[in-house]
Amino acid sequence: MSNPVNSKKRGRINVVLNHKPIEKMGKNESLFQTEHEKEEHEILTRFEEKLEEYVGLEEVKRLVNEIYAWIYINQRREELGLKASKQVLHMIFKGNPGTGKTTVARIIADFLHQMGVLAKGHFNEVERADLVGEYIGHTAQKTREVLKKASGGVLFVDEAYSLARGGEKDFGKEAIDTLVKAMEDHQHDFVLILAGYSKEMEYFLSLNPGLPSRFPIAIDFPNYTTDQLMEMVRRMLAEREYELTQEGETHIRDHIRRIRYEQESTFSNGRYIRNIIEEAIRMQAVRLLRENAYDRESLLTMKREDFKFHSSHVKMN
Repeated sequence: MSNPVNSKKRGRINVVLNHKPIEKMGKNESLFQTEHEKEEHEILTRFEEKLEEYVGLEEVKRLVNEIYAWIYINQRREELGLKASKQVLHMIFKGNPGTGKTTVARIIADFLHQMGVLAKGHFNEVERADLVGEYIGHTAQKTREVLKKASGGVLFVDEAYSLARGGEKDFGKEAIDTLVKAMEDHQHDFVLILAGYSKEMEYFLSLNPGLPSRFPIAIDFPNYTTDQLMEMVRRMLAEREYELTQEGETHIRDHIRRIRYEQESTFSNGRYIRNIIEEAIRMQAVRLLRENAYDRESLLTMKREDFKFHSSHVKMN
């Protein structure tokens, strides 16, 4: 895995998750070398192990290392009577559906709680309807109620760009203004994560010149590679105790390679993989009933014909 692409833009740390063929972070790249060090820094070790359960996310692991190191060193500075300034950790997540944005946000919420940055560490996911009201003043009231519930944790706003879709007269602008004020007044009481499609999020941030600088961390979640999506297929089938034939694997790989190209800007990645697996399980059940085949091998085996992509009801975005 190559180093993350970290670039500063308007004061933000931009992290690009370079989804290349899967490989583990080498020992020489780890913060800790010995078992004693890993035990001493048990919180970080535990979250590194949690992240390794997921396909990809290697660069998020590096970000977690960075935040952990900052907090740990701050604690050592305080012990010696040195200044230990707080940092604002509001974030922007940009990428297609199914690229791990919500998963990463949940992990970060728990991690920041374990590190003592967030008092509760709970995860509160909302969308436009949860923030925008129906009349003047209603939006600010709804948004403040959401912020109150999010205090001490992470507030995750999915499809955040929808708050600006109605223009100047839309109540979504009132929600944005209320969120911005809370970020200033209570900047260390909660972490706000705005998420959505890359292009739409860039446009959304451009509408308010002062908004991008309020989010010091921006993470791009590219589409997964074909190899990574196939790894998801294998893991999901294994978790459900199914085995895929070689012909079936080739069939799925060819399909994924094609739709990744055709649906590049809207492809739903991991969400799509989960849905085609669940549909294939239903198709396999129908096939076994017709074949009257209930032996162990038949029940375990997923074949090419169980993945009927030409007549699938699964949406790609």
